[in-house]
Amino acid sequence: MDGGNSLLIEQFADGPGADGQTRAAVVSLLIDEGPLTASDIADRLGISAAGVRRHLDILLDAGDVQTAAPGFGKGGRGRPAKWFQLSPNGRGKLRHAYDDLAGAALRKLRDVGGEQAVSEFARDRVDGMVASVAPATGDDDVVRTVEDIADALTSAGYSANVREVGTGVQICQHHCPVAHVATEFPELCEAETARFTELLGTHVQRLATIANGDCVCTTHVPIARRTPAPESATAPKSTTAPNTDGKASR
Repeated sequence: MDGGNSLLIEQFADGPGADGQTRAAVVSLLIDEGPLTASDIADRLGISAAGVRRHLDILLDAGDVQTAAPGFGKGGRGRPAKWFQLSPNGRGKLRHAYDDLAGAALRKLRDVGGEQAVSEFARDRVDGMVASVAPATGDDDVVRTVEDIADALTSAGYSANVREVGTGVQICQHHCPVAHVATEFPELCEAETARFTELLGTHVQRLATIANGDCVCTTHVPIARRTPAPESATAPKSTTAPNTDGKASR
């Protein structure tokens, strides 16, 4: 088992063993793909939904997991399914020792170089994360760039994906490896938003951040929709032969 799963077991399980491994797997899915239903988790892990619900109940009782807001997910017949996501308390358990080191380093940087030095550091950091992303060349290229940004963020540990909404698309970051540091240094989030705007060539709006206690970092990207060309207002030419006999047409 890799070090990441071992750390999850230590943080979310009462002890080692099969139950701890399964609970770590549930949490890992919620980090990467949440919110999810119990059936979703069961399908991905290849275990029974009843077994998943038992682990979810334990995580709910511990305050590590919460149900998503009413109305989340697609409607359908029958009783609506419950969607589960990692809670702020659960995300708090993901904190690593390097958070303290990073926070101390940034505080020192601010003391020595001021707020501008922190902003420049934040900008350099996000530039490195999206260095492989080519800027959009026009409206038709925005979605491609959004998907490339999400892929780059996932490679950097942010578990990002893209979803379509009514007026555009949204970049959803389901995990933030620097959330605790970003709470004290919002320049990290601001630099991301500014760089996304530059790459996409359009104004983007940050709707939610994990650093502010939300369960997902969400960035809205408006998409210019092409409208069909209007039909010509010119009346069609008559195909009737002209009357040349001088008599009125009947």
